[in-house]
Amino acid sequence: MFEQVESTTAKVEEAKSLAPADLLRQEIDQVSYVYNIIVDFFANYTFQLIGAFIIFALGYMLAGKISKMVLNLCTRHKLDITLSQFLASTTKMLIVIMITVISLSKLGISVTPFIAAIGAISLGAGLALQGLLANYAAGFNIIIIRPFVVGDTITVQGVTGIVKEVLLAYTIISDQDNVCITIPNKHIVGEILHNSKHDSLLELTVGIAYKEDPLRVIRLLETVIKDIGIVGESREAQIGISEFADSAINISIRLWTPTANFYDAKFKAYETIYLTLKENNIEIPFPQRDVHMISKP
Repeated sequence: MFEQVESTTAKVEEAKSLAPADLLRQEIDQVSYVYNIIVDFFANYTFQLIGAFIIFALGYMLAGKISKMVLNLCTRHKLDITLSQFLASTTKMLIVIMITVISLSKLGISVTPFIAAIGAISLGAGLALQGLLANYAAGFNIIIIRPFVVGDTITVQGVTGIVKEVLLAYTIISDQDNVCITIPNKHIVGEILHNSKHDSLLELTVGIAYKEDPLRVIRLLETVIKDIGIVGESREAQIGISEFADSAINISIRLWTPTANFYDAKFKAYETIYLTLKENNIEIPFPQRDVHMISKP
């Protein structure tokens, strides 16, 4: 060890003792050596580099065109837009990976060590990111099986809303107040899911006095509810007597209305019901109670 230190010290002293001209000559020799290496590399691998670049450029352009063809094909067959975009992007990614492997092999570079390294890194990342990978796996399941599509009204984990976007990691829905809610996909797959397509159930109740004819009121409400245009196209409104209460006969209205206009439909329906009962002189009673006083003799 002491001999190595002395040798290094001697070299330093020797370098200090060299004249400036000798130092310049050494630097020129080093630059010439590096230059010769670069020239030899390009002389030997120029055609390989050009060939690899051309293969990658043509392959990348081909991947983009095939991706567009896949997207147009899915659109022509009226597949869900989320599934169409996923298939198109996955196709492009696979083609680019294949072209990259071919280009590297053209340069004489073995991709086996890279594949092994990627496998080791993927294993470590998988253990560290189990929750995120679970979301991606669930998102892939949703895109393939399609229990719902963009525009459907779903209820999951106690949350109801219109599906706005389905991504691999999470799903975005918009509730009746137009608030965007992000749900991780692992909380959707395997859970009880309600899908009512484009509509939501609207339930209304109105009480009429016992002196009124409830069947006549039901016929009036069937007409006006149908005319205001809030009932969805898939189902008819249901109107009938729901309860004989203490102070009134309760009439219930159940109808499916577009989720996007849920509260507008609710307010419009109650306004129409009130005006209809008022125009036909049908009494809406308030709660009342008869009290009988019994006195002892």
